[in-house]
Amino acid sequence: MTASGSRPPFTRPLLACALLLVGCCATCAAQTLPDTPDARFKALDTNHDGHVSKSEFEGRAAFAAMDTDHNNRISAAELEKAIGPQQDGTLSAAQRIGSADNNGDQALSGEELRRALEKRFHWLDTNQDGTVDLSEMRAGAGVALIHQ
Repeated sequence: MTASGSRPPFTRPLLACALLLVGCCATCAAQTLPDTPDARFKALDTNHDGHVSKSEFEGRAAFAAMDTDHNNRISAAELEKAIGPQQDGTLSAAQRIGSADNNGDQALSGEELRRALEKRFHWLDTNQDGTVDLSEMRAGAGVALIHQ
């Protein structure tokens, strides 16, 4: 949250990318992003304790699974394959990558993804208890869907 109480705008375009690239095992990378915040939360809460920890939110396995050409970067084509084609009113895979692409190579490195996920995790954790619960996931998803 910013001093004015609004969520920082740099995280809004990262929702689909960040939620897709976190907490997934290698088998889920070929599937598309779960449609609902509840389904996303269930996929991320791998220990089923009702909270998504920072380690569950971390996306190393999903990154490795999505990097189908094994060049240590997630391209727009690789991201689109995982999240599906652009829908009306949403950002394209290239636009989603662009919001976290610090070096301008039009792809996400593991480090760029890690930084984006860390920002996203802190953005979702509105009560700052170090975990994201289902209500925080729902609130974050609702805001992001409006701005995608």
